[in-house]
Amino acid sequence: MKIISKSDLVSLKRSVDQGTEAQRKSVQSIIEQVKLHGDRAVKEYTERFDKTALDSLQVTREEFEKAYEAMDGEFVEILQEAADNIRTFHEKQISHSWFDTSPDGTILGQKITPLDAVGVYVPGGTATYPSSVFMNVIPAQVAGVEKIVMVTPPGEDGKIPDGVLLAAHILGVENVYKVGGAQAIAALAYGTETISSVDKITGPGNVFVALAKREVFGDVDIDMIAGPSEITILADETGKAPEIAADLLSQAEHDARSSSVLVTASQVLAERVQTEVHHQLEDLPRADIARQSVEDYGMIIVCDTWDEAIETVNDIAPEHLEIITSDPFQHLGKIKHAGAIFLGPYSSEPVGDYFAGPNHVLPTNGTARFSSPLTVDDFVKKSSVISYSREALQTNADKIARFARLEGLEAHARAVESRKERWK
Repeated sequence: MKIISKSDLVSLKRSVDQGTEAQRKSVQSIIEQVKLHGDRAVKEYTERFDKTALDSLQVTREEFEKAYEAMDGEFVEILQEAADNIRTFHEKQISHSWFDTSPDGTILGQKITPLDAVGVYVPGGTATYPSSVFMNVIPAQVAGVEKIVMVTPPGEDGKIPDGVLLAAHILGVENVYKVGGAQAIAALAYGTETISSVDKITGPGNVFVALAKREVFGDVDIDMIAGPSEITILADETGKAPEIAADLLSQAEHDARSSSVLVTASQVLAERVQTEVHHQLEDLPRADIARQSVEDYGMIIVCDTWDEAIETVNDIAPEHLEIITSDPFQHLGKIKHAGAIFLGPYSSEPVGDYFAGPNHVLPTNGTARFSSPLTVDDFVKKSSVISYSREALQTNADKIARFARLEGLEAHARAVESRKERWK
């Protein structure tokens, strides 16, 4: 992990869903085949890419029960407590319909309606992600979504990891299917004989999943195009090097393209953390992935002043930001761009990943400049409500008609004037 100054900082943006031309064409072909052939195409692609031939795509009740029985009782309790924390946090985000009545009798308002059906993609691959089940399903449930369909790639044994099934079981999600990749996104978007189509797809995945989400957007909604994970730590000399190094590596182990950055004004802390990162890599189980991440996208930025350090953080606009200083709340108001902000030495990033309650589906790759974490609002629609009174129309009809004619829309003007004449 190299130490640099702010002037040496280059863009940390990494391509997310661009892919190669061959990958884009492959995804487009997969989507078309799933639209044409449904389950048959999904099973064929699952056999080709996941190396398993499935008789049935849907997870059975027996498989849920086996997953529950296989898990340690204490771990079941931990998952349940985490789910409760996440639900409690998201229940505070609920928006309500509202109506406002004017003295002239006009009623204006906003109607909140949950989406009918949502698809949740839970990634497979190099790790198991029951936390992704919680973070995508719970806000949808809190919003009032009636139908939640979950897809996740099977292993070569045709099974879904027990932890993922247990998380779905705890939340009462029954529509779970053994399918991943672009074929899963296509199935959610357009439906098959077995898998129902949905209105919105959420959840991260590999480049093929990202490309597929981009392709189907417009026919369905999507949450975001998730990039590789990232963390930035803003620390002063009170920070403990072993803890900071561990937090940096907690993101580096996700993916070789993950980004881990320390921003500080302390050269001493920078050197201690650099040494500690390389020391902790020696016995890390996912060391190969973490080391590649640290070498390619990890850095320690030493700034001349504390104001410059905060400016650097805002320039990065990280997915996760930890503030480890003598008084972290003092700096909170100066942070403009970050997906999630962790304050103080006890708020390690994994606290938010798994247990505290806020959502860990966050904007990446600098998009925290204009994007927010996944919330209950992502699973509802907002409809404007307008009930104009006779008095209000008489008062404002001429103004509205004049506005319409200014835009060259005569029929708009006449639509209002016809009512004015009728209700004189």
